[in-house]
Amino acid sequence: MKIAILGYGKEGKSVENYFKNQAEIKIFDQFDSRDVVQFNLENFDLVFRTPSVHPHPEIKTHWTSSTIYFFEHCPCPIIGVTGTKGKGTTCSITASLLRSVLPASSKVHLVGNIGNPALDALSQINPQDVVVFELSSFQLWDLSISPRVAGILRISPDHLDVHDDYSDYLHAKQNIIAHQKPNDFCIFYDDGDSKKLAETVISQKIPYPSIISQNSEKVNSLLNFLPVPGEHNRENAIAALLLTFAYLRTQSQVTDFDDFLDRFADQLAQGIKNFQPLPHRIQFVRELNHVKYYDDNYASAFPAMDVAIETFKNQPTFLIAGGKDRHLDLTEMKNRLTSAPNLQKIILIGENRTQISANQDPEKFILADSLEEAVHQAQTLAEAYATVNNQTAIVLMSPGSASFDMFKNFEDRGQQFQNLVKELN
Repeated sequence: MKIAILGYGKEGKSVENYFKNQAEIKIFDQFDSRDVVQFNLENFDLVFRTPSVHPHPEIKTHWTSSTIYFFEHCPCPIIGVTGTKGKGTTCSITASLLRSVLPASSKVHLVGNIGNPALDALSQINPQDVVVFELSSFQLWDLSISPRVAGILRISPDHLDVHDDYSDYLHAKQNIIAHQKPNDFCIFYDDGDSKKLAETVISQKIPYPSIISQNSEKVNSLLNFLPVPGEHNRENAIAALLLTFAYLRTQSQVTDFDDFLDRFADQLAQGIKNFQPLPHRIQFVRELNHVKYYDDNYASAFPAMDVAIETFKNQPTFLIAGGKDRHLDLTEMKNRLTSAPNLQKIILIGENRTQISANQDPEKFILADSLEEAVHQAQTLAEAYATVNNQTAIVLMSPGSASFDMFKNFEDRGQQFQNLVKELN
């Protein structure tokens, strides 16, 4: 068997490792998407595109991806989650809940965009297990199988430098439910484009957070165990509770949501307590000289930045933001940065820093040429504020932009930020 792998990031390496003893493999790396038609792919039995490679339906060969291959060969049920923000946290809470409510014989596998390539886990999965799969728009682009239980979180424009337009982005997201059956479940955010996508599905639909109003006391008592701050994380936990409930419904273990909350109350509380917050998602780094530093470098789009700003709405905040120019409309971001009362100063880095600061108050917006400069600027300003006002200040790095102009990825950006903060004195 001959296999071509288009792209050699984390997923490309995972495909190579999975098939290394079964096939002759050729890797295509560092190319423009338009070059794909020149690769003579008709000579291969399987052609795996990695998430960064645009689908090419005009190529008449066995075109696939690690996501498609996993869905075709996974022996157990899959819970899939997509959205513009909150996917990783929601998937992680869901996995923690499932590990608390399911018997030890049922292993929970957390894979996908969260950083665990699905094919790395495939050989270890048994029929009695369950998979929680974080799905990006790129992984969903050409997916023709939908999970038994699907979650659609909040959706807003993103990745428009890769997708043809916002419609293409939404169409990719829709594949998480497009192929569901009537007995499957769709958990969806009850507003905006998430709700519009859910309206097209034939499976059983459960909106959130509105669904929990009749069980608000029980749900809120569970959410109080969350080890992370912010209303957005409580919202993610609600979605995770519903995803867990829906999975148990598919297994005929519960009859309704109230029954689920009552029967598994202790296990659900333990599952939320056991949730380990993900790195670079409003992650506390350290406190120094009455200034607390938080790493929110996973925030590669404005909606995630907006959530972080809201989390510290009652605390004086010095924000580090900016990054790669992805040709997005920055009007909403600029309005929020200008109007948020907790933001004392905004220090901007990256390609889009001049766009964000254009026509803004030069006293409030500061341009830095490097992350190191931005961190030291933030320290000086925040410590001065804390001293004068006798109040703890916040330094928050929440870029609201992609990282690839200055860093390998958001993890690299976040780790560099943490290293710089830990070196401060």
